[in-house]
Amino acid sequence: MLQRAETPVKLAGVEASRAFFATCFKSARPQTLMVAHLDEQARCIHLSTFDDGHGSAGLPIREILADAARLVSAGIVLAHSQTGDPSSPDPTDRDAVRRLARAADAIDVTVVDHLVLAGERCSSFRRMGLL
Repeated sequence: MLQRAETPVKLAGVEASRAFFATCFKSARPQTLMVAHLDEQARCIHLSTFDDGHGSAGLPIREILADAARLVSAGIVLAHSQTGDPSSPDPTDRDAVRRLARAADAIDVTVVDHLVLAGERCSSFRRMGLL
């Protein structure tokens, strides 16, 4: 599903992104993947959501990049919620995000971060050196 951001929110840094996605996940189903599409000033111009049907290894790379190309996104921030410990991402998640980052780079889109939220806890792939 694709939604237009009513008021562009600036997602500059992990804390701003965490706060934005924490609010978004309050009304989302468990295991939803969200992708914030950013302009050159790191403002969220669109928010895409994907159901759990993709799984870790099946990150919807084509759909994410098609949206990014259509929206002329400068960058994207991914986020998903989970019930377990967010500080240790699954190896399949790591590989999928790296594949996405390589593919995004080919169309001049930056994968800014991938956040994993679990309640009040949040892990950043960027801070963990995985991006």
